[in-house]
Amino acid sequence: MITKMICTASILCSLALALSPAGAAEEQERPKLKPALLVIDVQNIWLPMMAQADRDVAPANINKAIALFRKLEYPVIAVYHSDPKHGPPPGTEPFKFPEWVAVRADDPVIVKAHSSSFPETGLDSLLKKSGRDAVFLCGLSATGCVLATYFGATERGYLACMVKDALLSDDSTHTAAVEDICASASIDEMESLLKRRD
Repeated sequence: MITKMICTASILCSLALALSPAGAAEEQERPKLKPALLVIDVQNIWLPMMAQADRDVAPANINKAIALFRKLEYPVIAVYHSDPKHGPPPGTEPFKFPEWVAVRADDPVIVKAHSSSFPETGLDSLLKKSGRDAVFLCGLSATGCVLATYFGATERGYLACMVKDALLSDDSTHTAAVEDICASASIDEMESLLKRRD
């Protein structure tokens, strides 16, 4: 618990410092944070396997996170899983996000075959090309692909933060554990931090 508190405090402090108003001298020394939202694997095939408690809470918060990033003109990236041998094949109904997920046709799309969204995809290049230096993560599974992507991001030098109550797994106690061990921010905390960017 203490480790989680230190990690969360650290990332929130980093986010707050990066987004806080600064004087001209400080502004030259410290670039503003440029985050992206990753909406991971919220696909028709996986959703029925998730805990009902998570399915009751996460959808609204996923869409709140998407709406916040759109309002602040930060990118929303849709990440899909498709294993070459086991699918689901791209373009099929099991592969798609359900209609309630507020991604748009013009949002960048990443299709992955590994737990992490980084290996053998264009995600790192996409983030770097657009100058992103932080990722907020939501979707499923909290204990699998979202967690792997979180660590993949930190290994590549990005600030990473879970969107609290916007994660799903097959056991809601496991989802809560991921939020406890990782840097996590609620929608309200994200909004407070991200709105201070200007």
